[in-house]
Amino acid sequence: MFISEAVIAVIIDWIDNNLHKPLRIEQIARYSGYSKWYLQRLFLQYRGESLGRYIRNKKLDSAARDLRETDENIYSIGLRYGYDSQQTFTRLFTRHFHLPPGEYRKKNKTACYVPDKAESKSPFR
Repeated sequence: MFISEAVIAVIIDWIDNNLHKPLRIEQIARYSGYSKWYLQRLFLQYRGESLGRYIRNKKLDSAARDLRETDENIYSIGLRYGYDSQQTFTRLFTRHFHLPPGEYRKKNKTACYVPDKAESKSPFR
């Protein structure tokens, strides 16, 4: 593994653990020790996507997980991942998933399994 490849792996791990914070490419470049331009070129070379796109997609994927797994309101989820308005969050979410957040939640909500009365009667009681 080349040093630059290791740096990209560390940066990805750092980004993934800080999705709830505002992430700016300049800040990530300072963290990596590389210039903004060199880091972006290096990231694209190793990941095949831009650094900005990676961050945006990870935030949207995490927001989608929260929509599936929680009942938290859409606005709060958008704010957690750095979107200043529900309109911006909804526009980017819809562009990424081809569904607005509310519809996405309805179609993908993780169901909680509750056995019916017949299933809950154990023959061993």
